[in-house]
Amino acid sequence: MTLATFKRSFGHGPRKALAIHCTLAHSGAWRNVGEALADDLTMLAYDLPSHGKSADWDGQGNVHDVATDMARALLTEPMDIIGHSFGATVGLRLAIENPELVRSLILFEPVYFAAALADDPQGVTSKMGSNTAFNAAYASGDMMEAARVFNTGWGDGSGWEKTPEKLRQYMADRIHFVPASQPFLRDDSAGLLEPGQFARATMPVLLMDGATSGNLADAISTSLQKRLPNVTRRAIGGAGHMAPLTHPVAFADEVRTFLART
Repeated sequence: MTLATFKRSFGHGPRKALAIHCTLAHSGAWRNVGEALADDLTMLAYDLPSHGKSADWDGQGNVHDVATDMARALLTEPMDIIGHSFGATVGLRLAIENPELVRSLILFEPVYFAAALADDPQGVTSKMGSNTAFNAAYASGDMMEAARVFNTGWGDGSGWEKTPEKLRQYMADRIHFVPASQPFLRDDSAGLLEPGQFARATMPVLLMDGATSGNLADAISTSLQKRLPNVTRRAIGGAGHMAPLTHPVAFADEVRTFLART
């Protein structure tokens, strides 16, 4: 059963898009991108389970399945899908499982570790350096420290000490979402890496990275690039993992150029 889903819209353009945010954010993270693309897209954004104003996940089943079912219920017609990080992995899954509902796919640094691990398990494991500190904090029950480690590795680079206390608490309250995501992100619980699955995603795909992001993001995108049949890869100059928030205009410019060709 699909969780109660909070959603909001940005823009008034002729193309309908669905935007899916990253872990520990909420649908409002798309505001600046949505405003920059207001004449191009009518963008629907929803809150992931246990995020924003959507209902809390009860811990039963696979949280990626829940998040994907929430998105699938919003695809009433073929739409452009835009995803960031975890949200990009939901978009990727929809493109493979329901290609008839995905007109185009725009991914920014999808954290689908499984693809890179399948190609280079030793090398990718060595790049996941912050995992030990995160796992230790989480296992000890120190959710605030776990959130700090996660934010340091995947945040916008502004520094945990500059993060407002309310936002720190928001992240700590939802940090359980990170280990709960691993059955899909690391272990491919949906079986997307099985033979023939990626070939189903024949729609145009824009795969983007931040130019200052680390080797892990590049390894994942390289693995996806070789599997997707119709993919364009771009980098956003000066940006890291949080480019949709830190560089929304540059992000929107890449999207606009891509959509003009599709």
